[in-house]
Amino acid sequence: MRRARWIAPWKDSETKPAIYHCISRVVDRRFAFGVEEKERFRTLMRMMENFTGCRVLSYCLMCNHIHILVEVPPMPVGGVSDDVFLKRLSAIYGKSFVADVAGQLEAARCEGGLEGGNPERVEEIKGRFTYRMHDLGEFMKGLLQRFTQWFNGRHKRTGTLWEQRFKSVIVESGTAARTMAAYIDLNPVRAGMVEDPAEYRWSSYGEAVGGGAKGNGKKARIGLILAIQNPEARDQIDVAGWKDASRRYRRLLGIALERKTLNSKLQTPRKSGVADGMNEAEALAGEDNGTILPELSMAKILRCRVRYFTDGAVIGSKEFVNEAFDSARDRFSERRKDGARRMRGSASAVPDLWSMRALRVGIE
Repeated sequence: MRRARWIAPWKDSETKPAIYHCISRVVDRRFAFGVEEKERFRTLMRMMENFTGCRVLSYCLMCNHIHILVEVPPMPVGGVSDDVFLKRLSAIYGKSFVADVAGQLEAARCEGGLEGGNPERVEEIKGRFTYRMHDLGEFMKGLLQRFTQWFNGRHKRTGTLWEQRFKSVIVESGTAARTMAAYIDLNPVRAGMVEDPAEYRWSSYGEAVGGGAKGNGKKARIGLILAIQNPEARDQIDVAGWKDASRRYRRLLGIALERKTLNSKLQTPRKSGVADGMNEAEALAGEDNGTILPELSMAKILRCRVRYFTDGAVIGSKEFVNEAFDSARDRFSERRKDGARRMRGSASAVPDLWSMRALRVGIE
């Protein structure tokens, strides 16, 4: 019997978004993703992002698996306006279909000659689609199913493409989200496919730096800025500030822009987490790279395949993990008193991150 998926306890909050690291693997781990497949998957991912209102913060499309760091914002109070609703429909439906739905809405708005028309009818029309919006399961289900349909048609095959259902880990905004985004973008580096993550086209960082097949990478830049920023600054997204955000992100990855290669040997870490007298924000923003979080211990963890990032259930600060534990107390025996568990192996290099699960085998 499969256990219920870990879903953020505040998923119905009117203000607090939920962030998840989602992973799905191709059946039998076969290499199914070539250039054409990766481009198609990215196109469908952006389409589902536009339709559902979910936000892709970071992603990487490998040859036999995919990683997506996705934020699920709460549904706006009162639902979405007609204009926004129809624009979202146009992301995945044709013009004639959207025009037909628009006609139904207009008729419902005018029904009975009363101001506001028939609100129940309006909600019924919208409800046929809005249940699939602002929902992690519907975002991933729609994306994976649509890609499977395209892939099977393209390659003249039938049957499932994905290995079981997708995995997901709840991620706290701030340090955990930044770390997870970097971990995802370094997948092709760990696999030996490129030396610099900017060289890999089918990742959030590669798209943000070089743009995709279409567009200028604006979507990818916005996603990474959201992942990089502290929670209190999330309502102040400035795409024009990408240059600075990009510099800080590369530093977070342990890569000094244009000055160090990814193959350089790691130096001996300092004992303190950040250079004397500097907090993390100052270290990341400073002209001189004086942080250790950062280039040394962080680089080490991001170069490893860390099982916590795919099987940890919940990743974040101790308080964040314990909050999720308290909200899902029935999942655990009475003997367990709290949720947060220290990470082991190279993951312990980041002391601010905790996991719901105490993994002991194959943690890196």
